Amino acid sequence: MNTLGWVRVVLAGIALTAVTASPVPAARSASIEIKEFNFAPKVLTVERGTTVTWINHDEEPHTITSTKGAFGSTGLSNDESFSQTFTEAGRYEYFCALHPHMKAVVIVK
Repeated sequence: MNTLGWVRVVLAGIALTAVTASPVPAARSASIEIKEFNFAPKVLTVERGTTVTWINHDEEPHTITSTKGAFGSTGLSNDESFSQTFTEAGRYEYFCALHPHMKAVVIVK
């Protein structure tokens, strides 16, 4: 095969790869607001791979504490945030360790 033939083979391979390559899934994100001693929403359903960010809008500090120890934050002051990426499907219940009546759940499909 001559040089022109090899160039055609390489270009055909590149074109085939471009057509058949799977697109990279976009990064997913979601947020939960902490306001007036509540998590909103109280139940959040997301896909695996989603990064959830909690933002404290209260003047009082709050934590994000998994009931099963899967994740946890330090105390978040006003306008501070905490993020967690969920890679496994499941039900993740959490609460504020400083105000245990504050409870919510993230459901990962």
